[in-house]
Amino acid sequence: MSGSKILAGMREAVSYARGETVDVRETVIKTPAEVDVKAIRERLGLSQQAFAAQFGFSAATIRNWEQGHRHPEGPARVLLKVIEKDPNAVLRALSA
Repeated sequence: MSGSKILAGMREAVSYARGETVDVRETVIKTPAEVDVKAIRERLGLSQQAFAAQFGFSAATIRNWEQGHRHPEGPARVLLKVIEKDPNAVLRALSA
């Protein structure tokens, strides 16, 4: 069964590469709007370094987000939104 799915996928990929029309399934996931990283961090009473270490970011990333040089995108924005709503849920998941 899985071999036939792989072959079907390969055929579809070849057709796509040739420019032929192929049926595709697109999944669109809405990510939260911009998040205020500094506000989240300050509400938790953490320094940039401590926030970064606790949640798996680099301190430079936190600094760049807070200074507006860069903006969190996609999965990072989702993670920050979860941290904003329930930081303990993230901490439990990271310690598991």
